[in-house]
Amino acid sequence: MAIGYATVLISVCRVMEKPFSSTSDGGRYSMTSPRSLPDWFAGKGFDVERLRFGLQTALTACLALALAWILGLEHPQWSAMTVWAASQPLRQQLIAKSLYRMLGTVIGTGVGLMLLMAAGDHLIWLVVGLSLWVGLCAAVGNALYSLLSYATLLSGYSAAMVALLGMSASMSVTELGIDRLLTVLLGVVMAMLVGLVFTPKASSSELIMRGRRLTSGVLHQLVARLDGIYDDEPRDPNKLAVGIASLEVKLETVAIGLRKASHSARSQRAILSALIAILLWLRRGRLSRLPGPQTRDAVREAAVAMDRGAPPAEVAAAVQRASDLATDTTPALADALGRLAHALRERQYFRDTGRIRLENDRRHIIRHRDWIHVRQVMLRTTGVLLIVGLCWIASGWSAGAYVMLGTSVKVTLFSTFENPAWIMRRIFAWQSVGGTCAVVLQALVWPLAGYEWVLVLSMLPFILLTVIPFSHRRTQSGSMDVVMIFLLLSQPDLPLTATFAESLTKALAVVAGPLLALLAFRTIYPTDARRRQQQLHRMMTRELVALAGKDSREGLRFWQARFYHRVMRLLYWAHLRGLPTHQFLDGSLAALILGQALQALQQYRLSADVDPGTARRVEAVLRRVGDLQTHPRQAARALERLADTLERRQHLELARLTRHAARELQRHQAFFVSEADPAEALPAS
Repeated sequence: MAIGYATVLISVCRVMEKPFSSTSDGGRYSMTSPRSLPDWFAGKGFDVERLRFGLQTALTACLALALAWILGLEHPQWSAMTVWAASQPLRQQLIAKSLYRMLGTVIGTGVGLMLLMAAGDHLIWLVVGLSLWVGLCAAVGNALYSLLSYATLLSGYSAAMVALLGMSASMSVTELGIDRLLTVLLGVVMAMLVGLVFTPKASSSELIMRGRRLTSGVLHQLVARLDGIYDDEPRDPNKLAVGIASLEVKLETVAIGLRKASHSARSQRAILSALIAILLWLRRGRLSRLPGPQTRDAVREAAVAMDRGAPPAEVAAAVQRASDLATDTTPALADALGRLAHALRERQYFRDTGRIRLENDRRHIIRHRDWIHVRQVMLRTTGVLLIVGLCWIASGWSAGAYVMLGTSVKVTLFSTFENPAWIMRRIFAWQSVGGTCAVVLQALVWPLAGYEWVLVLSMLPFILLTVIPFSHRRTQSGSMDVVMIFLLLSQPDLPLTATFAESLTKALAVVAGPLLALLAFRTIYPTDARRRQQQLHRMMTRELVALAGKDSREGLRFWQARFYHRVMRLLYWAHLRGLPTHQFLDGSLAALILGQALQALQQYRLSADVDPGTARRVEAVLRRVGDLQTHPRQAARALERLADTLERRQHLELARLTRHAARELQRHQAFFVSEADPAEALPAS
């Protein structure tokens, strides 16, 4: 049987590439008008690439199910579920996700077994321990990026699967753990073997070209500014900023795979961060001082070199020369160009040179982490699972374990989504379909089977039918849960002991999981694009307040390295909401200038040549800036008065920076108010 399905898999993958002939005469086909099979499916609303991937995954899942049953594993359907979870459309992603899935499964299975053994017959301790573990994994998974996040989330609900299903299993705890590991490993191996044969390699050339075009666009925009050309409606910088923010988010897919891909993504982020720094400088408006023509010529040389695909070292040399020439006249521009030159030179433009210096990297790019969201995820996940578990204990419902299992998976895995409540509605609908299919199979088909191989064989059409909603453009969102729930509820084992009522009850219990998750996502720390953007905006403001109370000389570099990444994420969330992103660029520029002024004032206050009276005045102003989120106007006035004082004491450069920060703060007060939505309060430029 396994060999037969392998043959079918190869045949289907080949047929999808072959053309066939068609006419439009009543749907009949002839040799008069050749047309490819993928084109026909595309005309019917299918995503052809997703259809090919879905067919490959479904047939591989059937093969894994058959092999797991042949090997005598207790839960062969888990192998098929693993195939659907581990399969990826690109080879590098497949290898990496499979390895991380094995890691997460091993950790989760170990924790689940320990919880079962530690709790014994005391269900309350199992519920408490499992809730804390899953909540911790959900929190850490939201703090991490890429597949580390996936493995952490998986270790959480894998423990729930082993612990909760182990309570009603006829196997011992150790046997259950071994069965879980073997079924998952078999599914991972099958997904990898088939994927390595039929899955194409990931190509980063498209993202590389996008990065080159963005870099060239920013450099050409800078040349125009240095030529004295000002655009009162800065649409080009706005489009460039949105392109940079969108590309930065897409780098997550590039980072999935080998270590070289991860280093390449890190290199790109450093370049994109430098481009954001240049765009912020371009938003400064009409400047009284511009660098000389030699700086402009060096930037133009770099832009032309980028256009013709010159080696990274050549582009970096021109950018570095422009940075050196601009140091005396425009230090902010010189710093931004220096960042770009460093990223191009040290990273060989989106390639890994093998010379990773972590401390130096941290000075140029530190990724944003939303610790407030992480805390909220942990509290929501732990709290919901405790409530569900305690209700299960109080009611004594035999299917309560399935309710807790379904809830743990949904509140954990989907906590990383931009709008989990929205997707949960679709998940509930598709899980209802999957549960119905499982009940129909067990009530109408399985009672007619006299052998276990017939049970396994009867499951295969349901697995293959999932490909239709999975690959159609209108139904693909969340449709994979049809097959996942169907497989979770369908264990091919004779003799059949479950009645129709028991099968229906179990299906209802599992489907209740996304309903409870939907309720949790809507009522407990609701999450969507608007709230994520507002939370990021508040974090940027609070960090400025923290800068006003610090005296670290290294603080500015690390703050800027994180700031530029946060600006990219802020622009991304604003773009998702359809908001005018140039307003957020202007607010971010005001925050950057204010942060630089605060650091300069901190250093001046601690210097040896400042008199005690001026030091006290600076300290008082910094305390006033500490109320930035509630009284931005008073903070701006205090900075303006301090600038006058510094001018009288002949600290002209510091006075100029302080006055610039005061005026930017005055212009963009709404950006710094914690209670305001910047999308509603920011003035139009």
